[in-house]
Amino acid sequence: MPPLQDPHRRIVVAADMESYSKRNNVLQYRAQSAFRQIMDDAASVVGLRRVDWQIQQGGDGELAILPASASERAVAGRLAPVADQLLREYNQGLAPEARVRLRLAVHQGLVHLEGANGFPGDAVIDTCRLVDSPQVKRALRDFPDANVALVVSDSLYRDVIEHYRDLRPDQFARVRAEIPEKNFSAAAWIYVPGENAAHAGSEFPPEVGDSSTPEAVTGAPTVVPPAPVGQTFSGVVTHAPAQFGNHNTMRNSHG
Repeated sequence: MPPLQDPHRRIVVAADMESYSKRNNVLQYRAQSAFRQIMDDAASVVGLRRVDWQIQQGGDGELAILPASASERAVAGRLAPVADQLLREYNQGLAPEARVRLRLAVHQGLVHLEGANGFPGDAVIDTCRLVDSPQVKRALRDFPDANVALVVSDSLYRDVIEHYRDLRPDQFARVRAEIPEKNFSAAAWIYVPGENAAHAGSEFPPEVGDSSTPEAVTGAPTVVPPAPVGQTFSGVVTHAPAQFGNHNTMRNSHG
């Protein structure tokens, strides 16, 4: 067994096609070709060299470990809108079952590059979980005209999106990405090019227990349920002033 090599801090990208397994063989073949071309072209447009990516291919997508020189701004803030534009052109005139729509997940962390059967590291596992999370899948369903849904880890959002604003932070929705059967739960941020995921309503709630206000997280107004009015209490006998419910005071008529 070879000695364990030191891990490297890398950007990790996972990309999956929506509804790939529902296609027939011909459409799967075409979708794979389109996917590869779109990813190559989008990376080139934003100044990323795909030839330097370490890629694990899957039928419906890929997992990529980017080189140390890759720009976090380009990956987290520019890749998804360009891919969306290219897919918009590709999908024109295609039947719904032939359209290619992508889920992109971007994270960063320590990765072992010399694994015997892949890339060991929590950052890799977390990125795969993010791209498969029901929350990002739902984003594509909620925006049927979109071609890409991007999910980024909380750390990347705070390090890149909030500071450099290549994408508008107020159009990201903060979610708790969860896959219970895999014991995965993590704060993440979803962005849909050309749409405002933050205004998607209750489908994208802020993280439970988050100290941020809804306005700070999503730009959506805080909705506070009105206090009940007109409460009636009957059949109650008191011998001194008393409070009930929402501080409703009732004085006994005989007291």
